[in-house]
Amino acid sequence: MIVSTWALWLIGGLYHAFPILAWVLALWGAARRLGLTSHDPAAMKPVPLGVWVWIAGMAMMAVALVVGHLNFDFSGIEIAKSLFGWAKGWLLFALLPWAGATLRIRPQVLIRAMNILSAQTLVLIPVFVAASMTGVPPVLYTSPLFYAGGASAAFFEVGTHWVDPGSTDIRFRFYAPWGPAAALVAQVALVMGLFDRDWRWRIVAVACAVLVCFLAKSRLSLVAIPVLIMAIPALSQLYRPLIVGATGVAAIGLALSFNALLGIVDTAVTNFNAARADSSRVRATLQRIAQHRWWNEAPLFGHGAVERGPHLTEFMPIGSHHTWNGLLFVKGGLGFGALAVPMAWTFVEMLLKAQRDRTARAALGVIIVLFINSFGENLEILCYLTWPGLMLLGVAMNRRRVGLWSPTLGTQR
Repeated sequence: MIVSTWALWLIGGLYHAFPILAWVLALWGAARRLGLTSHDPAAMKPVPLGVWVWIAGMAMMAVALVVGHLNFDFSGIEIAKSLFGWAKGWLLFALLPWAGATLRIRPQVLIRAMNILSAQTLVLIPVFVAASMTGVPPVLYTSPLFYAGGASAAFFEVGTHWVDPGSTDIRFRFYAPWGPAAALVAQVALVMGLFDRDWRWRIVAVACAVLVCFLAKSRLSLVAIPVLIMAIPALSQLYRPLIVGATGVAAIGLALSFNALLGIVDTAVTNFNAARADSSRVRATLQRIAQHRWWNEAPLFGHGAVERGPHLTEFMPIGSHHTWNGLLFVKGGLGFGALAVPMAWTFVEMLLKAQRDRTARAALGVIIVLFINSFGENLEILCYLTWPGLMLLGVAMNRRRVGLWSPTLGTQR
């Protein structure tokens, strides 16, 4: 399925195929647990606690969704449609780790498949760039699968590029619905590809991620890539005296130069926002409206659904473009906690395991990518594209944690 991504994109099948795949894998894992296959359930490892945390969190999402709908007088049909969307979106954050922890999936298979997909993308990049320079229409066609149900036509459009309506710049979205979404997928492919055993495939992963993020013109990703490349090795070697010493020296240096660094950060943020001033203004306005209305109208269970924004936000939906503010507006404080707790749990678990386990290091990178991009995207609507990373989280959760400080234990493969 991973290496067939571009073929599925040609028929507009990604939005439906990947959630169906997640459900099939999760149900197959449940069948194994119940003894409905040839496998003996008694011989299987217990389901990791981290997987149960995600299951509980996504169940709380459903509770917040239903109560929010009831509080604002949504009809039964609207509640059913929203629950269907939850099953194709938020619930995948529970189904895929469950499948990864229950099925016998080798992490190297996922990692190599993602690198093959990166290689395919590298081959297609010159084609896409040439098409954008020769007057090929941005959208070639919209798949008829759109009529089977979908968030918007953007998820089913097949084209080589798109023109930003705010700046008329040419941007590339590849097989994602928009440019920053493509950059998010590229970051997931990067952190997974970096742990391929073959150094040549690791180069492919880095080259593809950098090019995709550059062509997508995602400001957040251009900041995230160097952070990821530096942070994952550092966070995976906390037991090394050199890392501990360097961290202490860096902390002292930051404290002594705090005022100067604050000025540099302020300048960087200003330049970051000025790079696409209209987009930054719309995003900031959406977040302020979402926070104000959440706190004053529905602090616990939210409004149940996004709402069309005013002209000031170019009619972008309130609750979009930011996972956390979107959760506050749509599902309230309960929905916010339903994601924050599993993400925090998974980060700590992967951080501990990453000291001795290569797979956990890749999974640590995945959770960092999701956290970084949660401030610029709604993760639930794009999880169908990041599904290999979510499955890798389950694979890593199923691996035992070796002693953090024992120098006699080698790194697990």
